[in-house]
Amino acid sequence: MKRGEFVYMLLAFVLSLSSCHYPQPDLADESLTKDARDSLKYLYERHYTWNANLLVRADSVDLEAWPVKGRYNRVYKGDRVVVAEFAIHPADSVDSVWVKLAHSEQVQGWIQECDLIRDFVPDDSISEAIFLFSDTHLSYFIIIFALCVVVWLVRAFHLKRWQVMSFNEIDSVYPLLLCLLVAISATVYESMQVFVPETWQHYYYNPTLSPLKVPFVLALFLTCLWLIVVVLLAVVDVLFRQLPVASAFSYLLGLASACIVCYFFFIWTTRFYIGYLLLLTFIIFFIYRVRRSFAQLRYRCGRCGGLLRQKGVCPHCGAVNE
Repeated sequence: MKRGEFVYMLLAFVLSLSSCHYPQPDLADESLTKDARDSLKYLYERHYTWNANLLVRADSVDLEAWPVKGRYNRVYKGDRVVVAEFAIHPADSVDSVWVKLAHSEQVQGWIQECDLIRDFVPDDSISEAIFLFSDTHLSYFIIIFALCVVVWLVRAFHLKRWQVMSFNEIDSVYPLLLCLLVAISATVYESMQVFVPETWQHYYYNPTLSPLKVPFVLALFLTCLWLIVVVLLAVVDVLFRQLPVASAFSYLLGLASACIVCYFFFIWTTRFYIGYLLLLTFIIFFIYRVRRSFAQLRYRCGRCGGLLRQKGVCPHCGAVNE
């Protein structure tokens, strides 16, 4: 390899890594006051800063009321507090960073940062949704999966047909695309947890739904989430136009179970790095299915314009095409 090519590849690698981190603030700017400089420094290092609003998520938390030793002020679940001050105690063997929180003029106190991260959540709807999903997503997924199994068993017993959901039941690539987007989201999310956890922590304390002005890896993750919403709406529209209502609901539950399996499968395999190879295989398989689908759907309905595999009755609107 030539020297120039090696330098180019090295620069590309460094840029790819830097795109996974939030940019460091310019603390050398002379126009900044000391308080503003310290605030930006804490925001970059701790991911939150002075006047950050937090919400108590534990049943109760005791705040040490310094300088009176042994005195505590207690805050309860649902109480809102604000970050008032930072203090560094290098001799503390547990956590050298202490944070002063204020609930009111009377209820204030200090807490170690490790306890703050565990017992408090940012007072933002997006952060609260992230915490709720991270804390309870497994139970929700189990409920959805169990509901799908129950519905499938009931329908199978009623129709006397033990058939598992298949993507071939409807003429659309949207269901497979939805599973692919879930797989990509799971892979990107787990990659952040493994390689750049501080990026996700900063996003947790400073959330946004916009994929703009965030590191590339977060922009990719947020874009996938928006695409999941759009594709899910397209799936629902296609299902209720091509299938009876009961079959459409059954298909949706089966698709939800498939997405759950994709999520946990790629979360687990990405930890062992094999998930990237499997995701590439999934993408190649999706491209193959799309090309095959368009090759088979050679006709369009004269009334609604829907794609048809062959001439005859349109499955979308019922018109006869000869």
